[in-house]
Amino acid sequence: MQNHRFIIRTMTRQEIDLAIDWAAVEGWNPGLDDADCFYAADPDGFMIGLLDEEPIAALSTVRYGETFAFIGFYLVRPDYRGQGYGLQLWKAGLAHLQGRTIGLDGVLAQQDNYRRSGFQLAYRNIRYQGSGGGPVPGGVDIVPLSAFILDAIYAYDQPFFPDDRRRFLQCWIAQPHRTALGIQRQGQLVAYGVLRPCRSGFKIGPLFADRPEWAETLFLALKAQATAGAPLYLDVPELNPAAVALAERQGMTVVFETARMYRGPAPELPIHRLFGVTTFELG
Repeated sequence: MQNHRFIIRTMTRQEIDLAIDWAAVEGWNPGLDDADCFYAADPDGFMIGLLDEEPIAALSTVRYGETFAFIGFYLVRPDYRGQGYGLQLWKAGLAHLQGRTIGLDGVLAQQDNYRRSGFQLAYRNIRYQGSGGGPVPGGVDIVPLSAFILDAIYAYDQPFFPDDRRRFLQCWIAQPHRTALGIQRQGQLVAYGVLRPCRSGFKIGPLFADRPEWAETLFLALKAQATAGAPLYLDVPELNPAAVALAERQGMTVVFETARMYRGPAPELPIHRLFGVTTFELG
């Protein structure tokens, strides 16, 4: 797609690193190893806009299965904003995802713009910040997630996401430097979570659990693996009061929020079991 000197094309794997660097400058605090897993989710799901062959804009349009997609990394370099390049890229991304339900986590100030493109607000996601470190809780069967076969992990994860994300998840739970833990009951997975290092501190995501007490136990186990005193972040759906209560009970404070919006039918997710969003960029 071309408009005079502005060209839109699929990103290379190396250009995803560039987009993540841009996101870091914006204060989004990406994970240190995110790029490989983002690329694994959909190698054709990242678009870049170039002006005279210079990268100036980015957008992720990651497709999952046959019915769902998630938009993120909507970035235009500050010196090129307000000139229509971002809008061209946005329209190209929507065209690329035609026929799918599309989700996004957008900053609240952009809600009206997204609504004009057909997106509707579903709920807010709230980012809480606390500190890493602390004791490992006892009395519960916390095990490395690797103790479970991949099919069991996929089966547990499936209700929390609108379509197949196996390629992403296989990378996400095995990325370097991460801690992935689960809770088992009678040999069955009943909760799991992932802690990963970021540009600043650590993030926990996802954090899924059948019961609030198991979510909190797993949160504490993951928190204990983060560097003591380092920033620790958890993104929770406001619609789950137990998740909000967990964060507040742990002394975490609100630092950011997004609008979870969908174009097309909003998926029915088990919000009461969703205590931590996987990632704002890919859903």
